[in-house]
Amino acid sequence: MSEMLDVAIIGAGVSGVYCGWRLLDTGTRKSVTVFEASERVGGRLLSVEPPGMPGTRAELGGMRILPATQPRIAWLVERFGIETYPFPVDEPSNIAFLRGEHLRLSDFSDPVKVPYRLSFNERGKTAGTLVIEAIEQIVPGITAMSQQERRTAVRSAKFRGKPLYQQGFWQVLYQVMSPEAYALAVDAGGYLSTLSSWNAADAIPWYLSDFGVDAEYHAFTGGFQQVPLEVASAFESAGGTIELGTKLVRFDACEGGYALTFADGTTRQAAAVILAMPRRSLELIEPSGVVMGDPEAQQLMASVTPQPLFKLFCAYGYPWWTAAGVEAGRTVTNLPIRQTYYWPTPDGSPRESGRSLLMASYDDGDNIDFWTGFRQKRGVDWMDGALAKRFVGHHALFEDAAPAGEAAEGAKGAVDTPPGGTWGDYRPTVAMVAEIQRQAASVHDLSFVPHPYAAAFMDWGDDPYGGGWNAWNVGVESWAVEAQIVQPVEGVAVYICGEAYSSAQGWVEGALDTADAVLEKGFGVVPGFVEAEAGL
Repeated sequence: MSEMLDVAIIGAGVSGVYCGWRLLDTGTRKSVTVFEASERVGGRLLSVEPPGMPGTRAELGGMRILPATQPRIAWLVERFGIETYPFPVDEPSNIAFLRGEHLRLSDFSDPVKVPYRLSFNERGKTAGTLVIEAIEQIVPGITAMSQQERRTAVRSAKFRGKPLYQQGFWQVLYQVMSPEAYALAVDAGGYLSTLSSWNAADAIPWYLSDFGVDAEYHAFTGGFQQVPLEVASAFESAGGTIELGTKLVRFDACEGGYALTFADGTTRQAAAVILAMPRRSLELIEPSGVVMGDPEAQQLMASVTPQPLFKLFCAYGYPWWTAAGVEAGRTVTNLPIRQTYYWPTPDGSPRESGRSLLMASYDDGDNIDFWTGFRQKRGVDWMDGALAKRFVGHHALFEDAAPAGEAAEGAKGAVDTPPGGTWGDYRPTVAMVAEIQRQAASVHDLSFVPHPYAAAFMDWGDDPYGGGWNAWNVGVESWAVEAQIVQPVEGVAVYICGEAYSSAQGWVEGALDTADAVLEKGFGVVPGFVEAEAGL
């Protein structure tokens, strides 16, 4: 029989390795192992280096933080000395290609140029302003509150006599915005899922925090995945162990703790278990035994819905988009590519010449379905050799994109890539990239767009993730679920943490928040940023 661990943590995303590190760093527990089904640390943080661009990191997963309103990740970044830079999003010269019309963001002040039939009071405003003004009508005074005050206010708030948490965000917005204003907010905002019918009581404070006035984003010089990698390194230095390629299939109560069974047939025992996983990953564990077989725990886990998210990056021989008058920030469109980011250099400055990187498509919600016909079937392991000629990096299409002899080099994948996978592990099909190119040319109103010499993509809807982020369901009292799901079955030392069941869904801050809740309730560990503020 294997040695009984003090704590077994399932999932090597940021919340999993953070829990392990804090347990050992504070001396709370002695033997802690993190088990990870994949071959990398990071979860939905995935930074890869494009070929031919040393030091540049394409963020196929999470890409930015809000330091002013996210104290946990801000403390972690400072604690490990991780470099960040201001990350531009909306610049006045950025393009909005909507309903066949090209606009600059600065054009939204001129109602004549905006191709939407807005009401008199809605004209001349940006998409974000329209949503914020609508929110103010739904919960008067909320925009002047602090974020904590907002979260408290929405718990008891009603709209037209009905509790806000029992209504969908789309539903309430549609009652205070014209249909055309809502369509503009979705199209120009760049996201479908954020304005969809998820729990309005959660969506409103979330939107004001993440997309409200004066939001200042920061990104990571060495890639966002550096955060969990640094924490994982500290965890291992403190005596912790990370076992990759170890997929949990079930766990049951045993004498003194819990017996864990993995896909390869091996078993381990632990006195306590932390499931640092999103909803879909939890669903892939056999629904039996303690916690996973408990009906009330299953209901708690089902209180959120995974949201599809898709990213595709293209590497080019030069920044062709400057010909369209843009160099930083993003462009938005109602075409399926939705958002295009002009990826900066590692210090945050725009690319002015030479090899350059474009997040050619940042997509979510129902738009993900558009790309299904351009890729291999979800959930099926296709033989790479049989499809090789269909993937980027194996086609003559890319031979004219870079100086002589460099296209073939780029096709091989990254060199000296940090742990966690290489660029070549995330190849899109040639057909997908060709369609991306076609839409990019339309969005930028250019008759010529050069072929990329390399491309990479990630669809977070695939298992075991189920989505790029999770949203609270309509009718759920999220604040109650947050408190309960930390330890879903009273008296059972099995805990759940991660972005999915937090008040900051879609953000690492949410993952760290729930991790701190698990550590405090289950093990008496005070949050690190609280200790820092107290000078402990």
